[in-house]
Amino acid sequence: MDPIQESVQDDNTGVPPAVATSPAPLRARQSLPPKGACWYCDKPLDNVRRFCDKECADAFDEEKEYTR
Repeated sequence: MDPIQESVQDDNTGVPPAVATSPAPLRARQSLPPKGACWYCDKPLDNVRRFCDKECADAFDEEKEYTR
């Protein structure tokens, strides 16, 4: 009995093709524009940041998961 060979292109990266081409999922907070205040607690911020700290960012993500 001969072994079965699958036709998979090898690009020599060592990563399977399905893993190499799948982008990381975007979190809801990554699509938000900066607004000058924290999107979760409304604490004033600069015009670059979206959240004042990691706790607010994580809480925002968690809340979005439950309100889908």
